[in-house]
Amino acid sequence: MSTLLVATNFSKASKNAVLYSASIAQLFNTKLVIFNAYKLPVHASNTLLSAVSIDGLIEKERNKLKETALDISKKFNIDVEVICKYVNLEQEIDRLMKLYDSPFLVMGMSSKSMEQNLLGNPTTTLISMKKFPVLAIPVNAKFNGIQKILFACDLMRDIPLKTLARLRRVATKLKAEITVFYVDQKIDELKLNTQCLENINQELEGVAYLYKNISSNTVIEEIEKEIKKSDSELLVMVPKKYGFWESIIHKSKTRVMASGMNIPLLSIPIE
Repeated sequence: MSTLLVATNFSKASKNAVLYSASIAQLFNTKLVIFNAYKLPVHASNTLLSAVSIDGLIEKERNKLKETALDISKKFNIDVEVICKYVNLEQEIDRLMKLYDSPFLVMGMSSKSMEQNLLGNPTTTLISMKKFPVLAIPVNAKFNGIQKILFACDLMRDIPLKTLARLRRVATKLKAEITVFYVDQKIDELKLNTQCLENINQELEGVAYLYKNISSNTVIEEIEKEIKKSDSELLVMVPKKYGFWESIIHKSKTRVMASGMNIPLLSIPIE
């Protein structure tokens, strides 16, 4: 397993995400990189600051990260690296994910609210980019191991082998069982995508998994019910790709789920 990357802005949610990712890094026996895309405080951004002054502010933030890293390194007995830059979050994260070959980006997930549903947040923004897997950690989630993974997917369309391979690697590392969960208004086995089923059977070979489907037109509600019923500790979803006009009128189910849940959500993009 390669280096694990976690983003923080020192909020309560992101601080919890750092602790959660440290537990995963310890389990996976890998290094943890904590990244902060520095933003100038509102009062500072409204004034003319010299480059030296900005560097001083960034260095102060970097020192906070170093203190956090030292504490986590001692507590979890893992290698921890910190990065603090005055950069655009989305662009720099994309570069760092490639540089460190991280299996997924870990980010905090804020509590559900009307504002989150309408405007989203940095986590849902990165999920919407669909460039790499994002593990969103709820503000109150604690890592106690993951034995049950709920994979909510659309069996009417293809799920590429590479996407499924990512899921298999994560499940193998966690030694977790996968439930492939499918919700539709009318379940019709004859209409299911046989290639999708074949891909799942092929790529999840060696991992304990089972299929479960339900007939309903309220997908999100059914997923939430299944999480509670099955005591799942991780939800995995594959965000759909939409064209320009579709993306304007469509609200992604993955994004809605990432606006506030009680268990972590791993979003794996189509590859």
